[in-house]
Amino acid sequence: MGKLDVNALRTLVAIYDRRSFTEAAKLTGVNQSTTSYVVKALRDTFGDALFIRSGHKVVPTERCRELVDGLRPILYGLDGLAARAPFDPSNTSGDIVISCNYHERRAILPDTIRSLLAAAPNLRIQLHEAAVDGKRQLIENTVDIVLGPVSILGDIFYRRHLFTDRYVCVVDRAHPLATVPMTLARFAEARHLAVTHNGQWEAMFYPILRNQGIDIRPVVSVPSHDNISDMLRGTQLLSSIPQRLAGAFSDEFTILPFPIDVPIAIDMYWTERTHHSGPHQWVRQILGQNAQCL
Repeated sequence: MGKLDVNALRTLVAIYDRRSFTEAAKLTGVNQSTTSYVVKALRDTFGDALFIRSGHKVVPTERCRELVDGLRPILYGLDGLAARAPFDPSNTSGDIVISCNYHERRAILPDTIRSLLAAAPNLRIQLHEAAVDGKRQLIENTVDIVLGPVSILGDIFYRRHLFTDRYVCVVDRAHPLATVPMTLARFAEARHLAVTHNGQWEAMFYPILRNQGIDIRPVVSVPSHDNISDMLRGTQLLSSIPQRLAGAFSDEFTILPFPIDVPIAIDMYWTERTHHSGPHQWVRQILGQNAQCL
């Protein structure tokens, strides 16, 4: 492979993930001219264009896709070998990037962040919005850990179950359903407010209800759980949200049981890149411990 080294291969993967020479240069910490030089060497070595310009992005060739698929486990393994050093939280620094949505941020992260910063004051914690992009974020190495009710499949991913939540219904106290038993028929006839993450996601109960012949068509859709109370107040809307979020609404709204039992499994995912890293192992351990207290 001539003069190619591990950093050149990391550059190849970074360009593939970001679809941009400029963004890859930022990610790998070199200037753009160095990245262009590395790409030329890669093209000469592999006898392929690797990337083709398309507007403001670059598109990988099929040969490039094959190379990246083969390189990922190798590079993750090298990262794991480099990370196996004695770990002391009080002396650790650097960034831990966690991707999740409002549910996980409310349920588990406040206690986790307090625990982490108390033991590792020099650690920096970044929270990213997962929406529906958790798997892509892990593949592109933009985050270290993904939390959520998702199923991320593949040989490079690790999973740990954190906790299970369930749905409840939240309505304004003047809502007609606030004083009567919740039934599936009443639920189906209600005017619903749904969280959709910009129209890319639906709550787990929707396909279950459709299998029973019940097709819920929300009247209002919002991108996140964070402003549901403002939308429900003074309306006849009903929102179905995780029980652990509903606690924040109990002083002002009526919390009703969900008409069927739909568990919400919150899992933690990561990749081989951080699997053996001392700081990341420790953060995952704290997340697991705090989840057991929920």
